[in-house]
This record gives sequence, structure tokens and C-alpha cells, in this order.
Amino acid sequence: MILALTPGMGIGPEVTARSLSESVPAETVVLLGDGAIIAAALDAEGVEHQQCSTVDTAPVGVSILDTQGAEPAPVRAIRVAAEACLAGAADAMVTGPIHKEKLIAQGFSFRGHTDMLGHICGVDSVMAFAGGQLRVALVTAHVPLLEVDSLVTRERVIHVTQTAGAALRDDLGIHSPRIAVCGVNPHAGESGVLGTVDLEQILPACSALRAEGWDVDGPVSAETAFMSAIRKEYDLVVAMYHDQGLVPLKVVDFGRSVNWTLGLPIVRTSVDHGTAFDLVGTGRADHQSMQAAIQLAVQIVERRNLL
Repeated sequence: MILALTPGMGIGPEVTARSLSESVPAETVVLLGDGAIIAAALDAEGVEHQQCSTVDTAPVGVSILDTQGAEPAPVRAIRVAAEACLAGAADAMVTGPIHKEKLIAQGFSFRGHTDMLGHICGVDSVMAFAGGQLRVALVTAHVPLLEVDSLVTRERVIHVTQTAGAALRDDLGIHSPRIAVCGVNPHAGESGVLGTVDLEQILPACSALRAEGWDVDGPVSAETAFMSAIRKEYDLVVAMYHDQGLVPLKVVDFGRSVNWTLGLPIVRTSVDHGTAFDLVGTGRADHQSMQAAIQLAVQIVERRNLL
């Protein structure tokens, strides 16, 4: 198995090196990004490494592919890793955190990994999280709250729920996933008293999904959906916007959860945290989420190879 791993920025190289010092999860692991920063992090943790010029020529073990060039190294790293996976040169990609504001100032034109990978792969990608007690998929992700109502459409809710359900079935082996679809408004709109998107968009989406055979409840008030998911009554919650899904997830599962991009023709997992520049070099950065991201990527690849 060949993993393309982009450590990213901030604490990304540290948590990557710490994870690899405990276990190298694949025959070949290629680390893409700023070569000097990655090498320093690996050396600090005593991880042996080599250099390579392309993913498909990487030797067995841990290698560094320096992606410094015209565009920022962390951005080119994502692009090269994704293209390697699409070409079959790598089995999966795992990513560390990036600082979107810093990269946008350098010309980065996306709101994050999910959008960029969807663009590279030519698909409508879905941001999801798994690995802990909760699994969550997002109908909207990195958008202002004022835009959420207009983006929560029947078609988008159906696409996200179908994509997430198929991933649970095909990649995690949950044959008949039980899914709760949140309302966008408090109490799922109180029958239209607190907003109409729930009735006009989410309700008909859930009806259509049930007609297709999906085990879906919704629109459900978010607090009910997440309490029920904690009790294992649902396998996944579809949240309408970023904080609706991520606040409960991170309260319960921070450090264990994995950012998992669904709908791609490649396998991509990532950490559930940011760059945390204030922790760089302190030794206090927790590497559990990187370990979990690597483990989930390996698990998915191994399952797909058995099918």
C-alpha cells in the first residue's frame, strides 16, 4: 500500500512525524510539502526518511517529496497527492491542517481541502466526519450563516445523504445505515413557525430518500438527532451547516474524529483540527487525530481491495 500524506501547516508536520514514529502504516509513505520543514519534524522524532521526486518512484519506507514551487508548497502537495491517487500511483491520501486565510492571501482560490479536491476530481464532494462516537455529514460547510438558507435545497440534501449513506455501506460495511437529517431552524422549524426551509426543502428530500429505500428520519431537530446518535439510534447525522454538525462532534470526539471527504473517486481522510501555530515546537500538539486519519484511510483501502 502507498499512502500520499500531506502534513500541511502549523502543527501538521509535528503530529505527522509523531504518528510515524509510533507506526509506519503502509509499505510506502510519501510526505509531500515543504521538504525542509518535514525533514526537521521527522528528524526530531527519529523517523528515518529518504527523498523522492515523484510518488510513483518512491522507495519502500518513508519518503519526502518537496513541493515548493510557483504555488505554496502545502497547496501543490494536495494537488500532487490527489493526482497521484487518481493515476493509481497512490492508494489513498491523508492530509494535515492548512491555514486557509494565509493561503488565500497567496492566491489559494478554495475554501478548503474539500472544495479543492472536488474541483480536481470533477465531483460534488461532501465534507463528513467519522472515527469517534458520532458520524456527521454536512450539507453546507465553509459558508457564512446568512447564505445557509439559500444553499439548503432538496437536491443538495438528497445528494449529501445518498453520498454519505453509500460511503457507510461500501467503505465501513454498515449495510443499512440509519440516518437522521437535521432541520436548519430551531426545532426543525416548528411546522413553519420558525422558518420554511425545513418544510419546503428538507422534508420533501427526506420523503424522496425514503422512497428510494434509505432509512432516513427528518427533518429532526438537531439536539434530538445528536442525542439519538450518541445512543446509537442513528449511524450518521446529516447537519445543515458547519457549526450545527461540528460543535457536538468536537465536544464528544475531538482528537478521535476524522475529516473524511465523500463522493471522490479517491480515498481522502484528514485530521479534525486546525494548524494551532501557538503549539508549534511546544511538544503539546496531540497526534491522535492524525493517527485516526491514517488508520481510517488504511481501513477503507483494505476493505475496497477485498471487494
